[in-house]
Amino acid sequence: MATRLYGLIGHTLGHSFSAGYFARKFAADAALADCEYRNFELPTIDDLPRMLAENPDLRGFNVTIPYKREVFAYLDEISDEAREIGAVNCVKLVDNRLIGYNTDVDGIRSTLDALIGGAHPATLLLGTGGASQAVQYVLAERGIEYAIVSRDPMRGNMTYEQIDERVMSEVGLVINATPVGTFPKVDEAPEIPYHLLDESHALFDLVYNPPMTRFLALGAERGAQTVNGQLMLERQAERAWAIWNE
Repeated sequence: MATRLYGLIGHTLGHSFSAGYFARKFAADAALADCEYRNFELPTIDDLPRMLAENPDLRGFNVTIPYKREVFAYLDEISDEAREIGAVNCVKLVDNRLIGYNTDVDGIRSTLDALIGGAHPATLLLGTGGASQAVQYVLAERGIEYAIVSRDPMRGNMTYEQIDERVMSEVGLVINATPVGTFPKVDEAPEIPYHLLDESHALFDLVYNPPMTRFLALGAERGAQTVNGQLMLERQAERAWAIWNE
């Protein structure tokens, strides 16, 4: 029986979530015994055609940093949602055609449901990459006002240096959509004024490794409600699985 192969493309995948998640999923279901999930480390996105040629059994793959936008150039079709977001994290292969989707939004929706329910707090969104674009899509979908924070004043609404007491008093949610604080650099955290946080704030960190990032720990110390990226990852993975097997 041929292997049903799936995988993940990106750069520096040693600590990725997906391979372990799908290995456990496949091991728990005898009907999935012929399935395999591999990490495909690509030095550049230009290596994608070679990887595809070398793995003819591949049925679909996830996309992570730094290729969520660069992969667009290799896709034959893109879902309307992924096109509007401007980032793809899931690709399905159909008759040698590559179809791009964004399942991050499913995970973000589920996490916001758990964290804030139907509330609409003004939000600070840290970061401008592919993950940030998916968050922006969901916030706009819910009618939540947000400001994008970037080190580059040309890419966001404000810089980290501009986050002051007035700003923090007006927002109720801070979302970290940067990789800052990811293992092994666990002592790092986005440079926001943590001393201005209190129990009126909620923090959502898309980082999941470690489970309690310094960003979340500093918020929790001030009484803020916190959630990491674990639920988001699980929900986006299950949505990707559904897409690959539709």
